[in-house]
Amino acid sequence: MSLIITGAAGFIGSNLVRHYNARGITDIIVVDDLTAGDKFVNLRDCQIADYFDYRDFLPRLEAGQFPRIEGVLHQGACSDTMNHDGHFMLDVNYRYSRRLFEWCQAKRVPLIYASSAATYGPATVFVESPENEKPLNVYGYSKLLFDQIVRRAASSLTAPVVGLRYFNVYGPREQHKGRMASVAFHNFNQFRAEGHVRLFEGSHGYPDGGQERDFVYVDDVCAVNAFFLDRASERQVYAIVNCGSGRAQPFNDVASSVVNAIRESEGRAALALPELVAGGQLRYQPFPEALKGKYQAHTQADLTNLRAAGYKAPFLSVEEGVRRYVKTLLAG
Repeated sequence: MSLIITGAAGFIGSNLVRHYNARGITDIIVVDDLTAGDKFVNLRDCQIADYFDYRDFLPRLEAGQFPRIEGVLHQGACSDTMNHDGHFMLDVNYRYSRRLFEWCQAKRVPLIYASSAATYGPATVFVESPENEKPLNVYGYSKLLFDQIVRRAASSLTAPVVGLRYFNVYGPREQHKGRMASVAFHNFNQFRAEGHVRLFEGSHGYPDGGQERDFVYVDDVCAVNAFFLDRASERQVYAIVNCGSGRAQPFNDVASSVVNAIRESEGRAALALPELVAGGQLRYQPFPEALKGKYQAHTQADLTNLRAAGYKAPFLSVEEGVRRYVKTLLAG
């Protein structure tokens, strides 16, 4: 199998390369931006066929410089939700994706691409339909705009296209993401550096640390990507589907799981949430002014369409996934 994976030095992209390597697939063309060269560490234990900078890649692709490609996993994007440069965001996330989509359709190549739960904004119903889509930032809009292009083309597709709306993904190979890394990653580093974890005080009707997200482990995300690419070879597929655990859990669960996984590694007993708070290992700070009106206090993927598509595997809970992740982080 010959694949293209964009954003392949990034978080989900590099985990996808690793996933396919584990299946014995190494004929992978990876595409990314290594201007921030430290991301190379995500690929150093992977086997690939070639690497291209994302600025050079599309002209080469459109000029026919690549052999037969059997699938494209498009993960490349600017995922910084606090980046308000609309020109850059739409160029990278929307225009680039549209050109890649058009090439895939012209060459009849399946495309699995990263959409986002940011398309829902403050919605309380997370079902993949337009009435629920109200992005709060230009990042979410850039993802929604491409989803809309794909939807309009649905009746005339020449090759399968699947957009996966990622919820809060966490797991190994995200160390380069800075402030956009997962809550689990930040909680781990805070606790190791300061002996406590900081969460937001109550907001949006939720108690301290009680705001909820659908946290999904990156290995589960890779499995969903692979499922749809495998299925694309069987029959034509069009879908925009949620990719989350289907379970909302509070930030308190993430922080507690991080601290207790570290305690376990040190041979110490787990503590309940009230004990962690009373002992100062879990602390709360005021909700930031900058996030008011731009914050999703609750997300929970509706998995109806994913399950209807035939994906039946269970998703890890926060407790299971964070425990696995912390072991990876402690191993260095």
